Amino acid sequence: MAKKKIRESDGKRLLKQHIQRFNKQVSFNQLRPVLVHANSDWAKVVAADPWLLEQKLVAKPDMMFGKRGKNDLVLLNADFEQAKQFVLERLGRSITMGGVTGLITHFLIEPFILHQEEFYFSISSEREFTHVAFSTAGGVEIESNWEEKVKTIDIPVGETLADQAADKLAVLYEGVPDHLRTATENYLNSMFALFEDLDFVSIETNPFVFVNDEEDKQPLPLDLCAELDDTARFKNAKKWGDLEFPDVFGHDISAEERLIEDLDSKTGASLKLTILNPKGLVWNLVAGGGASVIYADTVCDLKCGKILGNYGEYSGAPNAEQTYVYAKTLIDLATRPNEDGSHAPAKVLLIGGGIANFTDVAKTFQGIVHALKEYKDKINAANMRLYVRRAGPNYQKGLKLIRSVCKELSIPVQVFGPERNMTEIIPIAIDYVIKAHADAGVPLNLD
Repeated sequence: MAKKKIRESDGKRLLKQHIQRFNKQVSFNQLRPVLVHANSDWAKVVAADPWLLEQKLVAKPDMMFGKRGKNDLVLLNADFEQAKQFVLERLGRSITMGGVTGLITHFLIEPFILHQEEFYFSISSEREFTHVAFSTAGGVEIESNWEEKVKTIDIPVGETLADQAADKLAVLYEGVPDHLRTATENYLNSMFALFEDLDFVSIETNPFVFVNDEEDKQPLPLDLCAELDDTARFKNAKKWGDLEFPDVFGHDISAEERLIEDLDSKTGASLKLTILNPKGLVWNLVAGGGASVIYADTVCDLKCGKILGNYGEYSGAPNAEQTYVYAKTLIDLATRPNEDGSHAPAKVLLIGGGIANFTDVAKTFQGIVHALKEYKDKINAANMRLYVRRAGPNYQKGLKLIRSVCKELSIPVQVFGPERNMTEIIPIAIDYVIKAHADAGVPLNLD
């Protein structure tokens, strides 16, 4: 599973489109998300949604970050011209949110909804259960009141929220007014079903409110943030529709990351690459999603997160050509010189992974070897050493191949199989980097 954040506008579109498949009594007809950006033609925006001229509106960034209201980025109860002016004044503005700086590029405009009660609901997928959180005290202060106000329940895999014991549900719904109890249960149960059917990884609606008259209370999510499992795109193409996974706020995706993302979308294998530090000294070429997390975490546990160049993985039995493209892209990034043309005293490439179940190690190593041959001069110029640990089908042949090729290319390498723990190569590699910098008299800032 690879979770990716989606825009609030896309999340609300999916909820509105699908919610009645799970409960005909729940309707999100009042959700009318309109996404605008710097290139939007406002005349066409109004032509597509003429109701914008007839209703009071809300305008807020659709950039996948929170605390918008606390940072003067939300306009409420405005007419169309006021909303338009508010958006135009803030598009392209540089802001810092949670220590991350980026540009505001997209805004969401939607109807302003008068309401009284504000409830909170979130749902997230964990390894062995689905975690549900609910509160009758939703809104901007939910985090500060979390321990006191929020009730949680863990749903075992294969079960639904409605399947849970009555005493547990009584605790979860404690404090819900009687006239809202049915509407609240309908909301949580249908959202749970939608969450699983559309392969969401997390959904948070804070707040969700109630609209219509006393006889027909309808829940409605006002603010939403959500993540999808992007590996499920192939099975949800029709359900998701025209959905994009935007760049994370403050992270302008590089050409190399875009290349791997495109390659990943065209294969049944999994190919992921995120550049953490273009000047990094430790680079990971790791097989397996779980192993990729373990390798990155181990580097950070060794207090070397600042010199970690990337996070990524190749898994799902990619063929030699796909592995070659992935490996050469990573090696090209890892071997680039400093601005003045100089190189660090040492860099390392960790070619690792656990014990593969069905991936032919020798075949994937053919792709890696192809990249090593192509980049041998850059690897040696960058003072790079390779540390290899791999196991699984045909691993002996794969390790023999990479050992012999590195000897032929004069690339320093240490090669291990299952006789070594998966992460044992990491401290060995880091010790080399630290010692090489010390011997060269080059400071290495790890703090």
